[in-house]
Amino acid sequence: MGKATGFMETVRVENPYRPEAVRLGDFDDLHVAQPAEARRAQASRCMNCGVPFCQSDFGCPLHNLIPEWNDLLYRGREREALARLLMTAPFPEFTGRVCPALCEKACNLENDALTNRDNELYLIETGFAKGWVQPRIPRTRTGRRVAVVGSGPAGLAAADLLNKLGHAATVIERADRPGGLLMYGIPNMKLPKDVVERRVRLMEAEGVRFILNTEADPALMDDYDAVLLCGGAKKPRALNVETAPGAHVYFAVDYLTAATRAVLSGEAPSVTARDKAVVVVGGGDTGNDCVGTALRQGCRSVVQLEMMPAPPTERAANNPWPEWPRTLRTDYGQLEAIFRQGADPRVYQTTVKKVLDGAVETVKLQGFDPVPGTEQTLPCDLMLIAAGFVGCETQTAEAFGVALSPRGAMMPADGAHRLRDNLFSAGDMRTGQSLVVRALADGRAAALQIHQFLSSKV
Repeated sequence: MGKATGFMETVRVENPYRPEAVRLGDFDDLHVAQPAEARRAQASRCMNCGVPFCQSDFGCPLHNLIPEWNDLLYRGREREALARLLMTAPFPEFTGRVCPALCEKACNLENDALTNRDNELYLIETGFAKGWVQPRIPRTRTGRRVAVVGSGPAGLAAADLLNKLGHAATVIERADRPGGLLMYGIPNMKLPKDVVERRVRLMEAEGVRFILNTEADPALMDDYDAVLLCGGAKKPRALNVETAPGAHVYFAVDYLTAATRAVLSGEAPSVTARDKAVVVVGGGDTGNDCVGTALRQGCRSVVQLEMMPAPPTERAANNPWPEWPRTLRTDYGQLEAIFRQGADPRVYQTTVKKVLDGAVETVKLQGFDPVPGTEQTLPCDLMLIAAGFVGCETQTAEAFGVALSPRGAMMPADGAHRLRDNLFSAGDMRTGQSLVVRALADGRAAALQIHQFLSSKV
């Protein structure tokens, strides 16, 4: 169970950020990894609770065996710890970097929780460094062929498990690189793209096939024994406000994609924040990524608008542990803006009333109603809309003849993954916008349903 008194003797220490003055000069990894001794000390804090909420539905959607691999890590049995982790976690190198760590918020130590995310990242990176992570090629093949449309977290997780079950998995991606939002939706400093490419190369060595620059075609249902749609929830929410001609307004996903393409190619981005006054509309993770990216591109200033009031600094009475705490977080982008500008970029209970040429008119909100007389004009050379998503893009749904739910998702009334015949859906395309770790879990669940479907036809 780790060390019986570990949680009393060792304080929680996360992988630290690189200093703002350094990391704002590049798009490299935000964090500095700690040595093995530090990771073992952190793992020693795991109490192996009688009821480990970290792996419950409140915690890890993948139901990782967290107390078990923390104990093995503490005892220095790193290879065994990694093997135990990989029993349930398909890509710890992704979740170890971008997961909000629901398991930590559900830990019985609560605010002093285990550093599970850093621990799992250490295990998988140690495995790659020491050559423990090698292609695991299935001994037998079923002869069944499955097409997975979309190479985001759900698609990769589904293809990975389908391949391990012996099916021939082909991933079809319309972009020029595989990875979906892992490649183009999450900035390089949060998830380095060589990490994504490394996993894709490993999957190819294991037998998964990738077809790029290709749109999904309904004929796949005839060409393959099963088709899984994992196209994500990429339809962005628009502002629908008066906008002056020539105003530079972009959706966050397009801006972040252009930024990542530029990082990978070494060329200038097609959309840049350099020397511009930037206004980011939206206070979530994507908005924060836009703030961090704009600062790295050399913006003149950045402001982040949020419609909702600032969350409380402590849990409210109606938000008890082990629920996810709806409390104020200051993420890396906001910390960098504070360092560069001297103040938090977030402005709460405020929305856009009108987009002008070189400026934006904002208004305060009471609930969701504008407050007359609170209008303010801010400089704005570049507006980035990070107001969330309203479901999957309709192109794929129309092509495959799938009716969408009121939330724009491909989820059948019974909540299953099977849509009809040999057609299935998974990830954000099925559930609506959610977390990477939930998409991984949903992709694996869909793969199991497809496996049962194919097995029943033998």
